[in-house]
Amino acid sequence: MNTKIILIVDDEETTRQGLKKTLEGWSAGRFEILSAADGHEALELFKRTRVNLLITDICMPEMTGLALLKNIRNQGYKPAVMIVSGYPDFEYAQEAIRLGVLNYLVKPLRKESLIKAIEEALDTEEHMIRADYLEKVADQGLLELEAKKEYVNSSVKQAIAYVNKNIPEQISLKEVADAVHLNASYFSAMFKERTSITFSEYLTRKRLQLAKKLLITTDLPIDEVARQAGYQTAKYFIKLFKDSEGVTPSKYRKLTELDETPI
Repeated sequence: MNTKIILIVDDEETTRQGLKKTLEGWSAGRFEILSAADGHEALELFKRTRVNLLITDICMPEMTGLALLKNIRNQGYKPAVMIVSGYPDFEYAQEAIRLGVLNYLVKPLRKESLIKAIEEALDTEEHMIRADYLEKVADQGLLELEAKKEYVNSSVKQAIAYVNKNIPEQISLKEVADAVHLNASYFSAMFKERTSITFSEYLTRKRLQLAKKLLITTDLPIDEVARQAGYQTAKYFIKLFKDSEGVTPSKYRKLTELDETPI
């Protein structure tokens, strides 16, 4: 995975350089620490690089920390954000919370509190990234299918629940039909009529959706991802995944780690 970047924005040079030195010592090369003297300089850095954590002063000339945050949000940037201020201000804090700021620290900063807040912010940012990916790769058709209210208490709803409960296992159409007390041929035709896809297609898409989630959110080996997604052999799973997504599961995982959209 690319080195995470922390950006410090503060118009007070002594504070800015002090923070940078502190974080470089704590980071020991794990993160890249950048700094900017004002909001305009910070915006230019956002255009050139992916910032994972923004630590900004709130009171700066020309562009306040909150104005900077509004700017980057409007431009689609989604870093984790911490605000530092020379004094507590309830209205500033309220606005900061509304804009999604994770922490509001008051100067002078204690090193222990600062480091703890940064570690928590970076952890939150990692979860935000994964949530974004999961939303990006979600099978919207499946989500809409499963959310249809007309399936409530129907055989289709029961079948979907059965699949969700037993997805790591080998599931056959007849097994599901038996579980919802229907003839297999009738169940197959009824499922296609109600959902516009075959049961086999639904099951495959469901398994692949789970596999993508596991690839993004865990470090499980590919054969274990295959097993949890209901495939007996990793070889078959890899072939099916590549046919569907255009890349192997390993390549897919690597692309998400590099913050690239899978092919």
